[in-house]
Amino acid sequence: MPEAFYCQPLDTLFDQLGSSRDGLSEEEAAARLGRYGPNRLETAPSASPWKLLAEQFRNVLIITLLIATVLSAFLGHGIEAIAIAVIVLFAVLLGFVQEYRAEKAIEALRKMAAPASKVIRDGREQMIPALEVVPGDLIAVAAGDRIPADARLVEAANLRTDEAALTGESLPSEKDAAAILTSDTSVGDRRNMLFAGTSAVHGRGLAIVTATAMETEFGRIAGMLQRVESEKTPLQKNLDKVGVSLARAALVIVAVIVALGIVRGQPFIDILIFGIALAVAVVPEALPAVVTISLALGVQRMVKRNALMRRLPAVETLGSTTVICSDKTGTLTRDEMTVRRIYAAGNDVSVAGSGYRPEGEMKIDGVSGELPPPVRELLQAGALCSDAMLGRSPEGEWRISGDPTEAALIVAARKAGLDEIDLRQRFPRIDEQPFSSETKRMTTVHRSEATTFAIVKGAPEVLLPACSSALDASGQPEALDDSSRRDILEKVEAMGRDALRVIAIARKESAGIADASDGLTFLGLAGMIDPPREEAKEAVERCLAAGIRPVMITGDHPVTARAVARELGILRDGHVLSGVEIEAMDDRALGEAAGSAEVFARVSPEHKLRIVEALQKRGEVVAMTGDGVNDAPALKRADIGISMGISGTDVSREASAMTLLDDNFSTIVAAIEEGRGIYDNIKKYLTYLLSSNIGELGLMAGATLLGIPLPLTAVQILYVNLATDGLPALALAVDPAEPGIMQRPPNDPKKGIFSRSVLALMLAGGLWSTLVNLVLFEWSRHSGRSLSESMTMTFVSLVLIQFFKAYNFRSETEHVFRNTFSNRWLNLAILWELFMLAAIIYVPALTAPFSTFAMPPEDWLIVICGAFSVVPVIEAVKWLVRNGRL
Repeated sequence: MPEAFYCQPLDTLFDQLGSSRDGLSEEEAAARLGRYGPNRLETAPSASPWKLLAEQFRNVLIITLLIATVLSAFLGHGIEAIAIAVIVLFAVLLGFVQEYRAEKAIEALRKMAAPASKVIRDGREQMIPALEVVPGDLIAVAAGDRIPADARLVEAANLRTDEAALTGESLPSEKDAAAILTSDTSVGDRRNMLFAGTSAVHGRGLAIVTATAMETEFGRIAGMLQRVESEKTPLQKNLDKVGVSLARAALVIVAVIVALGIVRGQPFIDILIFGIALAVAVVPEALPAVVTISLALGVQRMVKRNALMRRLPAVETLGSTTVICSDKTGTLTRDEMTVRRIYAAGNDVSVAGSGYRPEGEMKIDGVSGELPPPVRELLQAGALCSDAMLGRSPEGEWRISGDPTEAALIVAARKAGLDEIDLRQRFPRIDEQPFSSETKRMTTVHRSEATTFAIVKGAPEVLLPACSSALDASGQPEALDDSSRRDILEKVEAMGRDALRVIAIARKESAGIADASDGLTFLGLAGMIDPPREEAKEAVERCLAAGIRPVMITGDHPVTARAVARELGILRDGHVLSGVEIEAMDDRALGEAAGSAEVFARVSPEHKLRIVEALQKRGEVVAMTGDGVNDAPALKRADIGISMGISGTDVSREASAMTLLDDNFSTIVAAIEEGRGIYDNIKKYLTYLLSSNIGELGLMAGATLLGIPLPLTAVQILYVNLATDGLPALALAVDPAEPGIMQRPPNDPKKGIFSRSVLALMLAGGLWSTLVNLVLFEWSRHSGRSLSESMTMTFVSLVLIQFFKAYNFRSETEHVFRNTFSNRWLNLAILWELFMLAAIIYVPALTAPFSTFAMPPEDWLIVICGAFSVVPVIEAVKWLVRNGRL
């Protein structure tokens, strides 16, 4: 296997790529274009819209409902057939739209390619479409250019590139053409390479193209996106199981009913039609509509909390989330460099505030007060020796232009009351020497009223040896002895241990550029960092209280990641795992390490994907947050991918299931709270619907087995399924969340929705309904009432029992008399259904098709008492659940 391009000397690389410092010839470039193809990202063979639509019908519940539609039409129940068909169409179209939109992620990647590139061919510089760049081409880049392909640097002059979208690194990456690296160097540390899709922010460079199209780092991400399969949510898996079980039950019921009817000598066609009607009744036709509508309502509530859901089924996954894998830059942090600490003339100054908002108190050794002259001198010098600008956007947000490090110095000066615009007018710049990776310093020369002076800022290890003096407490220069140098270096090391990027600043009076290389007066140090979001720490605490483990996954340096994670409370008892360590692990070892690691640093896109998969294999439900292209494959693979709406790339947004409209980590916690409420409500209406179906099925099956007349007609069964069950179930979908919802562990995905307590409630309600209605039917038949009156009493009893159960199932543990009527939508649904029930019994136009009888008051009293008996039965089951006996 040939050595990686970033490990080879340039002469060897030119030979390997068949190129030279004059670039390729036009003929050779054309030949390579034919060999390697255009420099663009490929897409996997995409399914036609018709195929995507057909895929939606590969769902057991949908197929069962389609059969129900046909059978309802066959039985002459046109309204029911139309209703079921509308439900199916709604669910199918929703799934089609989701899948069709998800495929746009590759298109978003393609848009990030550079439209044109500057290349050298036949020794001449020319502009060509980025599509025509080939391996071996020599490309020229300057500040502002988008890099068209992966390339090894040949020359670099103060070149820095923004690779945040690819690596997650918050600061521009400094490039070094002379570097020869080892083979295990991660993408974020390959300082002699340029990468497609990133951009140059400073300086210029010349590079030889090593990879184009799908062979680039961006191309590899695109390939991973094509291969990554989205996981089904816990709800989808549970509903699939329910669909299979109900389909099997329906077939068994038809067979049993027909067989018993034949044995008893009943007309075959009559018993077949009724068996089919009962089988249709087994399937809760309202279920897909209730699921879809409740998720859609949840999505609307979440938008109000700045969380936009792109995929409806992912809403309930939030309630099961056990791990949040969060990117650092821009998600947990602000992606805005901020000065945190200043050291000047023996003064340790802490700087409050974060980001580019020029607000925050400065304290000396923890005490507020007026800043001494040496500190103000340092801040003034830092603002003068900077090119960045600070201002407000039209929306009133603070924004910077220029280098983030320089912007941090300007914001710090503003916090001390020093305005950089005023300073630049008072001390105009007359000369400068820009920062370079070779000198690691920047020098500016300014004119004051009487003289000129030079300001130098740069790396402490470079600047300190050039200093011969330092300011004393009064702001006057004094000789810099060895003891003072040691003190300064100790401060640098202390700041470094806290992951602060340290900048040293010095000054020289009556000096120009040529005189500013030595004899400087040391002014002090500024330690800065991309700070955690102020609200992120509280959000992390809420995650921990809710039993959710937050994990940081970043392309940033381990020291920086460790400091930020510790400050946020993410890094507690676990450890930090680097990309190099992950690379050396097989999947089994990574799975073991992922159980205790709380920070993953210097990771590549492949590592992020492997981490998510390792956590999922451990049984975790994983939410992955991110904003860069490098996050997209992991976002798509996670149980729920969460992208950033403001700073996020199109690629990450299209690959995710949820987008944070405010880029705020705390919004995730609010969304999880909403998701838990939605998950609880799904359990409520599933318990309600399936318990109702058990009651109906038990009643009809029991009557058949006992050899007595059937208590309900086919029309009555279908009405109960579509109308009586539907509206209360929808009302339960918007039930208010129970107190303490974020103080309990996440929902266990292994147990699913049908936990022991849910099954117990469902069976208790359904079987008691069966028993009460069978007894009522038989008693009324033998009490001198007609069959029509007995059937009507049983029909009304079945409906009322389901109304009582709707209130009972609002909680698995709390008794029904606590906040009984707090769900106004349920109250309205029950009132409407009672009105409809009365109409079916007393309106002559409806009594015939529904085969009902006008019930006298004494029948109502009997029916209501029998129906209410379900309440103490369910309350007894709740008591067992509360006391841990179920």
